[in-house]
Amino acid sequence: MSTDFKIVVIVSDTSIKNQVATSIAYVHIHNNPIVKTLYYVINITSTEAELFVIRYGINQIIQLPNINHIIIVTDSMYTTKRIFNSLIYLYQIHLFNISKELGEFFRKD
Repeated sequence: MSTDFKIVVIVSDTSIKNQVATSIAYVHIHNNPIVKTLYYVINITSTEAELFVIRYGINQIIQLPNINHIIIVTDSMYTTKRIFNSLIYLYQIHLFNISKELGEFFRKD
């Protein structure tokens, strides 16, 4: 593997307790953490909170040089399926931005 080949891993998790969503995203390159983000939001669904942290993680890494692969690890298959379903109005803002940012990533190379 060449030294300019970089894989980014975004790990996200969300939980809701007492109507407060806690979302966390870790971004790692070659097992080195580069970003850790923690959000608290009131009156939001766990799916929306999860999409937000995925969106934030992607937004952070598309600016980095020489990124060749993005791996997103999440505990919600339900949320993952929503990334590719633009018919659900509630999530359209996140879906649009995730698609836009991934499009920028794929156009770089």
